[in-house]
Amino acid sequence: QVQLVESGGGLVQAGGSLRLSCAASGRIAEFNVMGWYRQAPGKQRELVATIVALRRTNYADSVNGRFTISRDNVKNTVYLQMTRLEAEDTAVYYCYLRGRVVGGSVLVDYWGQGTQVTVSS
Repeated sequence: QVQLVESGGGLVQAGGSLRLSCAASGRIAEFNVMGWYRQAPGKQRELVATIVALRRTNYADSVNGRFTISRDNVKNTVYLQMTRLEAEDTAVYYCYLRGRVVGGSVLVDYWGQGTQVTVSS
């Protein structure tokens, strides 16, 4: 019932910018955590940025100061504005939601399908 659809990935030159978006659909009663993770080939999936309880934001040290996470509550969409991109940012970026659906009693983790970001050096 819950679906996360990412968009905005692509190829960008180092030093450039890119904005990812993730639209959440479904009867979601609670957005506990929304954000972005990424996974590079041969690497573990890692946290990039999250919004907790629609208020508090946090960032991985590697992207702090370069990436900005934000949310449009009307559109139920979370964004990741990426600036000063580096080759090391190349990865598949996954939208993440920890939330509760209407009628549900527990929090559940949801993942998008991922969008590829490739930064050329």
